[in-house]
Amino acid sequence: MIAPALLRQASYGTIKIGIYQSMKRLFVDRLEDETLLLNVICGVVSGVISSAIANPTDVLKIRMQAQGSLFQGGMIGSFIDIYQQEGTRGLWRGVVPTAQRAAIVVGVELPVYDITKKHLILSELMGDTVLAHFISSFTCGLAGAIASNPVDVVRTRMMNQRAVVGSVELYKGTLDGLVKTWKSEGFFALYKGFWPNWLRLGPWNIIFFITYEQLKRLPF
Repeated sequence: MIAPALLRQASYGTIKIGIYQSMKRLFVDRLEDETLLLNVICGVVSGVISSAIANPTDVLKIRMQAQGSLFQGGMIGSFIDIYQQEGTRGLWRGVVPTAQRAAIVVGVELPVYDITKKHLILSELMGDTVLAHFISSFTCGLAGAIASNPVDVVRTRMMNQRAVVGSVELYKGTLDGLVKTWKSEGFFALYKGFWPNWLRLGPWNIIFFITYEQLKRLPF
């Protein structure tokens, strides 16, 4: 099920980093002038917008992963199937918790990466090197996993709730899902899948940011 995951990351990741960098440049031009507050605000806004636009790809990815070997057909056919059975709302099912998760993840990951890199460079511990990018991306991946896992657990459960006539939705919203999960399963239920989540976010962030930094240096 790598195709829907790649589609989701290609759309969401591209829009996210584009909005984030563009917003920062509206306020400051130099790395030294960036502040944590500015980066967090830009991260939250870019996360919400990019996740809302890419939500149909997220729904498709989670549905295909949930069905596993039972899944039949291609991605385009699956989009059409969801639309025919559940309408436009089906493609944007869970968009609120998805945007909330993105606000948390991007509002933590990108600022942590930028601030970590900034201090590594300005403190002269190391230059603007691959090692600095590696340490910064590793740190932001861990921070993002810690911050986002509870919302991720609830978001996944909500997206798997199909809109069937007469059915009762398990959760009314993200906060309701967090409270019910904590009460019925305990606090650590909110961190189910943390290690796989970190093992996914860690390498992804390392590859993404090192590649991004290298592409920035190309003479486009």
